[in-house]
Amino acid sequence: MVYRPRIGADLSMFDPVSVQIVQGFKPDHDAFCDAGFDVRVAPEGLFDVAIVAVPRSKLEARALIADAASRAQVVIVDGQKTDGIDSIARDLKKRGEAVRVVSKSHGKAIAFEGGDFSDWADVGPLASVDGFETRLGVFSADRIDKASELLIATLPQKLPSKIADLGAGWGYLSRHILARDGVKVLHVVEAEHAAFECAKVNVVDPRATFHWADATQFDAKVRFDAIVMNPPFHTTRAADPALGQAFIAAAARLLAPHGELWLVANRQLPYEAALSERFMHVEKIADTGGFKVLYAKRPLRTRA
Repeated sequence: MVYRPRIGADLSMFDPVSVQIVQGFKPDHDAFCDAGFDVRVAPEGLFDVAIVAVPRSKLEARALIADAASRAQVVIVDGQKTDGIDSIARDLKKRGEAVRVVSKSHGKAIAFEGGDFSDWADVGPLASVDGFETRLGVFSADRIDKASELLIATLPQKLPSKIADLGAGWGYLSRHILARDGVKVLHVVEAEHAAFECAKVNVVDPRATFHWADATQFDAKVRFDAIVMNPPFHTTRAADPALGQAFIAAAARLLAPHGELWLVANRQLPYEAALSERFMHVEKIADTGGFKVLYAKRPLRTRA
């Protein structure tokens, strides 16, 4: 079993028929499916060896290790310094586990056998602010994201009828969008399966349609009057503005000719140029607390 490997991870030494991959992030999930692996969003069964590719969240990493230890004879935890692998190594040693460590470049692979990790196990749904359900590993699992709060405070009280929330997370923006006047249809698009499942719990409204999908590749077969989004800007711990720029390109492609876009981002992220390349009108409508809200309308012809 391999937990949470990312696109580009070299699993060529394994026969796909003998490996189960656990990956809920849609782009990675689909890439390993295409490579012939058995890919699931939740683990099933017992295994000789489990490999945990350390995710961004330390609590999620611990939960994956706990699950791996309950299913496999040998557990290998793999990650880079930037993933927090050194902290995981220290935690394992403190627990008295007989660990074997292989270091290379800025990464480590840590192997151990056995042990009771029940105190690290996933506790299931979390009760967050305002009654929203979240889970370990999802973005802003323990609080309302300040950027999303600013975006909701900035949106007009009346919105167009057909809207998409790209990168919807666990549904905070979506629920508030549906509370605005004028909204008849909302497409909720989220790539991380755990967050997607939370959104379906948190947004109980017949006007909402849910899509477990990569927002940058999403095709709804319709054109939207408006898109609202707080796009992610990293998939690892390192910032990657190109991800937000890909969201902007997707928004321009998905909007109708009269369409509007509301986007919130960290103040330093360079999104204005990407917006100006794809929309006739771009303006900053809020700038506070380290975040900015950008508004764009009338997308230009989509580039090939």
